[in-house]
Amino acid sequence: MPAQAKPATAPLKSDRIPPYSAEAERGVLGSALLDAARVIDLCVERRLVPASFHVPAHQTLYEVLVDMSNSGQVIDLLTVGDRLESANLIEQIGGRVFLVELVDSTPTSAHAEYYIEIVRQKHLLRTIIDRARAAIESCYTSEEEADEILGQTEQNFFDISELTSGAMVPWEKLIRGTMVDIETIFQEKKGITGIPTGFANIDNKLLGLQRSDMIIIAARPSMGKTSLAMNIAEKVALGEVSDRKARPVAVFSLEMSAEQLVRRMICCRARVSSHKLSRGFITQVNHGHLMQAADSLMKAPMYIDDTAGLSAVELRARARRLKKRFGIELIVIDYLQLLNYPQFQREGRQRETQAISGAVKAMAKELKIPVIVLSQLSRAPETRDTKSAVPKLSDLRDSGSIEQDADVVALLRRPCKYPQDEHFEDKTLSILDIAKHRNGPTGEVQLHFEEDYTRFEDRSQHGVDADEPFSPDEEGIEVP
Repeated sequence: MPAQAKPATAPLKSDRIPPYSAEAERGVLGSALLDAARVIDLCVERRLVPASFHVPAHQTLYEVLVDMSNSGQVIDLLTVGDRLESANLIEQIGGRVFLVELVDSTPTSAHAEYYIEIVRQKHLLRTIIDRARAAIESCYTSEEEADEILGQTEQNFFDISELTSGAMVPWEKLIRGTMVDIETIFQEKKGITGIPTGFANIDNKLLGLQRSDMIIIAARPSMGKTSLAMNIAEKVALGEVSDRKARPVAVFSLEMSAEQLVRRMICCRARVSSHKLSRGFITQVNHGHLMQAADSLMKAPMYIDDTAGLSAVELRARARRLKKRFGIELIVIDYLQLLNYPQFQREGRQRETQAISGAVKAMAKELKIPVIVLSQLSRAPETRDTKSAVPKLSDLRDSGSIEQDADVVALLRRPCKYPQDEHFEDKTLSILDIAKHRNGPTGEVQLHFEEDYTRFEDRSQHGVDADEPFSPDEEGIEVP
């Protein structure tokens, strides 16, 4: 009889012993009893927690040692034994004999870091196993969509690295890194410390888009916030900025399809009305301009994700992959109110928006790149009894946490939309009010907007001077 075919893969074993090293755990605890001040600080710095130890008695003893260290108590065989006895835990760990055995089996604390690293690595492996089992269980029992499970699984695994890393950067290293940045600014004297936007007036205020910053561009509908964000993305991706450097850009469009965005960008760059193009009113000259625009944009390192109903967890996972694969240096999200966070939906929209805002800010900090987030404003500007319906920070929709989390909040308005505004006659004037700037000045920036082409430009290109670049003399600083 023919031999029975072997299964393609071996079945998962549920009776395997989780990875751990009892010897390394005993080495850490013995070293802590010998030199508590140094060893416990090392443990805390490497983010060891009671669960990092697999043996229950080791977990109990480590928790007591950390608690005593935090309380400033002396740690030795006698004091630790007394503390365990007073808490009725001495028998749980094996009595005072166990403490003596720990010290006897650890002749020196010099190798504590080596033991700590072994314990940390084993805990990391157990955590990975636990998260993998949870993912498998979700696949079999959860009623959520597969994409949602994938996003949550990626987030869970990313959280592992956040929990197990993060030792403080030495102060000297921070100083040296900062001085490198300062020297670069001094030598180049360009005044732009972040990614240039391609708009001189905006760069004069923000000094570019700074790493890890969450930049909110908020407006009422039809003010051009998507156009402004895409104009910035286009300039950054093509290197049409002050330093002439092209940078990869990712766009998450939850409102418009990728095809709509690309069509708008081509028409904008070619200076051809998208409305006229849709009606077929296009000349041979315009056709040539469109071809040239498409050829230029073809070279831009832009990546557009137009997945509808994206959750904050999924967005963070996708952004992480784009950063790893393409090295993106700028993210645009259009727009915040269309994101969701299923875990907080039952707590109300305000709580959900707070979670979304926090997740986006955490993403910017994690990836160390600026993130431009578009946001809707409430109807409040139009209901206030004012001349120009000027928006305020409090008009951000759904949650005050957006204002709190953002590093920059820019409120966009077009005076020509309000007949009572003093600038109503200027159909091309657009005002970007930098209402919050965590690390710099606030104030209004005037831009030129051509509605037919959905294109923003500096006012200086149309006979209106741009803001003067920063000068040390303005601050009373002597220039050598």
